[in-house]
Amino acid sequence: MKILAVDDEKIALEALEDALRKALTDSEICAFRTSAEALECAGKTSFDVAFLDIEMRDINGLELAKRLKDIKSDINIVFVTGYSEYALDALNLYVSGYILKPVTPEKVTDALAHLRTPVTKISVDNAAGTEEKKLRIQCFGSFEVFCGDEPLRFSRQRSKELLAYLIDRRGAQTSMAEIASVLWEDGQYNLSRNNQIHSFLHDMIATLDNAGVKNVIIRHRNALAVNISRIDCDFYRCLGGDSSAINSYTGEYMSQYPWAEFTVGSLTGMFSVQNN
Repeated sequence: MKILAVDDEKIALEALEDALRKALTDSEICAFRTSAEALECAGKTSFDVAFLDIEMRDINGLELAKRLKDIKSDINIVFVTGYSEYALDALNLYVSGYILKPVTPEKVTDALAHLRTPVTKISVDNAAGTEEKKLRIQCFGSFEVFCGDEPLRFSRQRSKELLAYLIDRRGAQTSMAEIASVLWEDGQYNLSRNNQIHSFLHDMIATLDNAGVKNVIIRHRNALAVNISRIDCDFYRCLGGDSSAINSYTGEYMSQYPWAEFTVGSLTGMFSVQNN
């Protein structure tokens, strides 16, 4: 289980960490004193539960919880505070728990027993060494997505194209404005386009989740990226020097998408240099 802990008071954060480590002896705990550091880490690492102080100087815990849910919608939020008047606001955010200070291992254990998104099964599977499914991507020729040997079917073609572009970006953060410039010929980005991109994103993630493929998409506040460690891709293997992937490239790359011609040019240049 991966735990995020945030409290801007040094002593309070140390007390929270201590209680968490006593209650969760085999979990990974990342602790921060600023919301900015926590958000940056959450953009790179998928956490199961976040224990958040509410009264903080930079961004309060209620706002931080909203931003964490933008990054990972199913993250469990447990608020830790000395002020009981925040309980109603916390409940309105559909959080998993609410702990009044001082924090104790017993309070942590009780909160974990009532999570909105249980993580016990995930922890047991990981402890047993069960390997999570990887997404298999074919970029050479037409763009296709597989889970094992089964092709994935997306209910919207733009959802599949969004995934294709994120794959093409090779883990780099991609802004919503850039995505709009790729998905629509006029390149315009506005509120309507932003909402449509989020619809494509939700459809794409639902398709991956239904196939049992997790943690492929990394969500930042106004940007997206793919977790390349969760992907087996002929394009990536080719760039890494894999001979079978190199030999499978015949000059076509994501052939159904016109914007992919830029990468075709890069691949052609790379092979030309190697052959000289």
